[in-house]
Amino acid sequence: MAARKRKPAPLIEVRDVGIKFRTNRQKPFRTRVRESFTPDGRRMRRERGPDEFWALRDVSFTVADGEAVGLVGRNGHGKSTLLKLIAGVMIPDEGAVKVRGPVAPMIEVTGGFVGDLTVRDNIWLAAGLKGLTKRQIAARFDEIVEWAEIGHRLDTPLRHLSSGMKAKVGFSVITSIDRPIVLVDEVLSVGDRAFRQKCFNRMEELRNSGKTIVLVSHSESQIERFCKRGLYLQHGRLIHDGPVNEVLEHYISDVEKAVDEEAEREREAMARRARRDARRAKLDAQDGGGTAVKPAAGPAAGPAAGPAVATPAAASPAAASPAAASPAPAAPKAVPAQGSGAASAETVAQIEGQLTLEVPVEERPAGEPGRAENSRTDS
Repeated sequence: MAARKRKPAPLIEVRDVGIKFRTNRQKPFRTRVRESFTPDGRRMRRERGPDEFWALRDVSFTVADGEAVGLVGRNGHGKSTLLKLIAGVMIPDEGAVKVRGPVAPMIEVTGGFVGDLTVRDNIWLAAGLKGLTKRQIAARFDEIVEWAEIGHRLDTPLRHLSSGMKAKVGFSVITSIDRPIVLVDEVLSVGDRAFRQKCFNRMEELRNSGKTIVLVSHSESQIERFCKRGLYLQHGRLIHDGPVNEVLEHYISDVEKAVDEEAEREREAMARRARRDARRAKLDAQDGGGTAVKPAAGPAAGPAAGPAVATPAAASPAAASPAAASPAPAAPKAVPAQGSGAASAETVAQIEGQLTLEVPVEERPAGEPGRAENSRTDS
């Protein structure tokens, strides 16, 4: 009887992995005591919420040798944290991560670089930190420099290079390391068009050579180009593991739904603000229209306080004068329009008589001087 072939073990095995972080730094001892034993402190602690949160929880999957897997999900949902767990940079709080083989992490392509050192020294430093020996670095140095197109800046301090040039050097160093497992975290989205095309070509070479690739990207086209399987993380949990087309369809549907919900919340917030502003304007109008200004008491109220009614007891001598007692002129009658015919002479005479304002002249005794005489006398 022929022996059954044993199924090869996966290169990456993640079982019920979870990792949590603190939301803030450790508080002083006095603050912790107050929040634990005083009513106000406990109330503030409840309002603030928990001090820890799970970045990943109950995540389980395996990756076989030579498989290319794409990780998708919104920002802050645990993709980069999962790559760091696979690379061994972090240790999970629960579960286990088993990696059977060395890893080439492209998580921070410029990690290990020192700005004050030259480009030549940084290539040696970064390659040594990735595990290469001096002989291996010397054998691959020219290839690294040629791919990064940095031969004319080898003796220039790294801090004088642009961000794109630094990314070129870092990507060239990492991809020159022959490791069976390659972790890529948003590296293909930096640099100019020519640099991205070179990165795509290098990724094609790695995939065709049988490397195991775990790719994190927000570009659906890149995920479809390099991966056949997808993992969808949402709020630190793995909610979909399957063919890349189905995973991307699920992810895009959730993103569009979240965008629509956010737009609806924004419209509701704008409507609430508009209603609040309208109520405030209505109240302001009511307050302004209902306020009455009371006239000032006494004779100093002026003409704005309305016509004053004089009583016989309070009547002054000036009010009894003929000028004050003279009736006001009557309003003139309407003049016929020119289109209705010419006005008669009698009508015109009546209107002129009404428009004539008769000003009564106060009679003074013969011996009483006038204003002119008073002014000459005063001077």
